Amino acid sequence: MNEQDFIKDLEAGKEAAFSRLLDDYQQKVFGTCISFIPNKEDAEDVAQEVFLEVFKSIHKFKGDSKLSTWIYKIATNKCLEFIRKKNTKKRFAFMQTIMGNEIPIDKTSYFTEVNHPGILLENKEKSAIIFRAINTLPESQRVIFTLAKIDGKSYQEIVEITGKSLSSVESIMFRAKKGLQQKLERFYKNETS
Repeated sequence: MNEQDFIKDLEAGKEAAFSRLLDDYQQKVFGTCISFIPNKEDAEDVAQEVFLEVFKSIHKFKGDSKLSTWIYKIATNKCLEFIRKKNTKKRFAFMQTIMGNEIPIDKTSYFTEVNHPGILLENKEKSAIIFRAINTLPESQRVIFTLAKIDGKSYQEIVEITGKSLSSVESIMFRAKKGLQQKLERFYKNETS
C-alpha cells in the first residue's frame, strides 16, 4: 500500500490503518519523546498525545512533506508544549513560595530527573548534567540539538520538521554546540576547584 492510500484509509477511520500507524511509528515517536523528555512515563504520555493528535488531525495533512515528517513535527511540538507547561507550573509554584504560601517545590529545571532507559547507571550523573545543560539552551537551539544529537535525525530531516532552512539549522546547531561547551566547561571547572 502506498502512502497516499494509507493516508486515505486513515482519513476514512479504518481500524487497520490506525493499527498500522501505531505499528510503524509507535517506537519512533516514543524515541523522539524520550529524547526531549528523559522520563519514561512522561514520554509515554506525550507519545499517546501525539497519536491522538495524528488521529484527530489526519484530515489536515496536506501532503507537502512525508507523513513521517508531519508526525515528527507533531511529536516535537507536543514535547515542547509539555516542557513549557511543566516549567510554567514550577515557576508558578516558586512565585507562590515567594508570596508566602508554603508549597514545597523543586526549584530546578524539569530535566533534573533523568529516567531515560538508554542511560546506563554509571553514566546517569553525567547524563543528568548534560540534559540540564541542554535544557538551558534557547528553545530553537534545544530543539535542533535534541533532534540531531539525541534523536539522530539528519539535518535534512530537521529542516523538514522545523521548517527552517538548512543554513539556519547549521547555524543554530553551531551556536548550540558552542553554548553547551561553555556551560559544561564552567560546570566541570567549578566541580574540580
